[in-house]
Amino acid sequence: MQDAPSPLGRRFALVGAAGFIAPRHLKAIKETGNTLVAALDPHDNVGIMDSYFPECDFFTEPERFDRHLDKLYREGQGVDFVSICSPNFLHDAHIRMALRNGAHAICEKPIVLNPWNVDALSAIEAESGRRVHTILQLRHHPAIIALRDRHAGASGGRVDVDVTYITSRGKWYHRSWKGNLERSGGIATNIGVHFFDMLGWIFGGMRASTVHRRQEDCASGVLELERARVRWFLSVNAEHLPEAQRAKGQRTFRSITVGGAELEFSDGFTDLHTLSYREILAGRGYGLRDACASIEIVQQIRGCQLAPLAGDFHPMCQQVEAVTR
Repeated sequence: MQDAPSPLGRRFALVGAAGFIAPRHLKAIKETGNTLVAALDPHDNVGIMDSYFPECDFFTEPERFDRHLDKLYREGQGVDFVSICSPNFLHDAHIRMALRNGAHAICEKPIVLNPWNVDALSAIEAESGRRVHTILQLRHHPAIIALRDRHAGASGGRVDVDVTYITSRGKWYHRSWKGNLERSGGIATNIGVHFFDMLGWIFGGMRASTVHRRQEDCASGVLELERARVRWFLSVNAEHLPEAQRAKGQRTFRSITVGGAELEFSDGFTDLHTLSYREILAGRGYGLRDACASIEIVQQIRGCQLAPLAGDFHPMCQQVEAVTR
């Protein structure tokens, strides 16, 4: 059945309307000239929608939301896209819901938790004739694009890269789905997958991976890519912040050095979701296979045996030991 065109551009539905990232998707849908007709979240604190789509139908039960999408589709008023901002472990199911209702999917990262989920979704994608897109917004950041251009086709030895990302979270984090390994995929997946995607996009595929720390509040290791050796450290523990940041009352620290030089990309994040939507709507978005490499990296980090803290490792690992003691 062919969907009827909307006078306000493409018709969207949104899963996870009360989540942290949902406002960026609402803004992107609005700024690309489209309209949101249905939204779902088990929590009803979604007043943010009044600023974008006050006429949008809202559901707290997935069964009623799914029924509504099916009804719209059968009436020739189906949605063109379903944007997915739900917890990581539900992405697979919500992508399937979108395709089943004749819509393309736009899913936040990680698009799924395991590489084999990509294979299954690829088969359903082919059967449905609809596409599964993912948001890999760092690939659209000017500083990241420039770095990739500098290292494209580079020959010789691997460049040394250090990644440090500490984003402090309160006690709520460990009680929520984000602190549950089976639901979020753990620290490396939940807060690190976009860095691993970015690094793989710039420096090539994974050749080897060593993990030195894998705790509820932090993880660290060394990742060997085709053209880079990456020491990485990720944390949600405020005690891991450098003294300078703590003295200023800052709760986030991000540093990426490439060949000893700091990569400055603090600015330029404001409109990356809107830019991602524009690329998707123009047929140039990123899909399942684009996301697969980073999913393989985080799945390997989650499942491998820990290595002893010897030889080359991220220097923050020593601070973690001091905090633990």
